Amino acid sequence: MRVYRHVLVVASMCLLSLGPAAVVSAQSLDQAAAESILGPQWKSFSRRSGMIFTGTALAAPVETVAIDRPVLGLISSVQVRFRVDEPIAGVERGQILTIREWAGASSTLRSMIVGEHVLLFLYPLSRFGLTSPVGGSLGQVRLDSDGRWVSKNEFRRRREVFRRSSLPDSVSEIQSISAEQLARAIRAAWEER
Repeated sequence: MRVYRHVLVVASMCLLSLGPAAVVSAQSLDQAAAESILGPQWKSFSRRSGMIFTGTALAAPVETVAIDRPVLGLISSVQVRFRVDEPIAGVERGQILTIREWAGASSTLRSMIVGEHVLLFLYPLSRFGLTSPVGGSLGQVRLDSDGRWVSKNEFRRRREVFRRSSLPDSVSEIQSISAEQLARAIRAAWEER
């Protein structure tokens, strides 16, 4: 136990000696990771979102006609239930959310399967209780089976999309991205709003 404390003290002193430069460098890496996966508009996505979290799909998407509004009549929606695994903004850990999206929207929420882990950027709820991912499919990032890393297939797919948009070299060199890195960058951008 004594050796463990000694190691912690030495490690802490080393980090403190690096000072603000180390913090800035870590923030830069997180921001580069966010840009690599979410594209150049990642800060805008973060700021426009009402809810951001990593979560697990608890139920497959179901189309419903549950919203009856005067003048508009019935509004068809697609709903998916999620458990919040890692709250980033606007939600709490462990919270069970039923996301309702207008059935006419072209979001990828419909392709969710039970047990799938995702990072979601959702608009604030509309007056009808509806929401959808900010940026459509770009506001939904598939994570690996543990929910800790961006899945390899998602990483490759997004890299191909953003390769065409000429990301800076520092961003294009990133090989893997943790959900934790993305959460730190997104939380910082969301708090700047």
